[in-house]
Amino acid sequence: QVQLVESGGGLGQAGGSLRLSCAASGSGFSIDAMAWYRQAPGKQRELVARISSGGLSTNYANSVKGRFTISRDNPKNTVYLQMDSLKPEDTAVYYCNADIIVGINVYAYWGQGTQVTVSS
Repeated sequence: QVQLVESGGGLGQAGGSLRLSCAASGSGFSIDAMAWYRQAPGKQRELVARISSGGLSTNYANSVKGRFTISRDNPKNTVYLQMDSLKPEDTAVYYCNADIIVGINVYAYWGQGTQVTVSS
């Protein structure tokens, strides 16, 4: 059984920084792409950033480009989201997502979500 466990959310100030982590645990799997999504109250879940399996390719939502950085540590099965120059509109529940490979199958896994609140 694979689990994604997020950490690092909480309260930040506008202009400040927060760093999210998401670690995959379990056995018998490998990880393809990983991503962070977010969902603000009353809004749909949206992609924030995505990183390829080797970490060489990334893409970002326009709203976070130049402020957020996604990275990963493959030996630790962990993905990070460094959030700088925070804005109140970054307030949301942030979810980790990973394409988990088991044998010849690929499954989309989600973390439980971590709340990020940015005060003005």
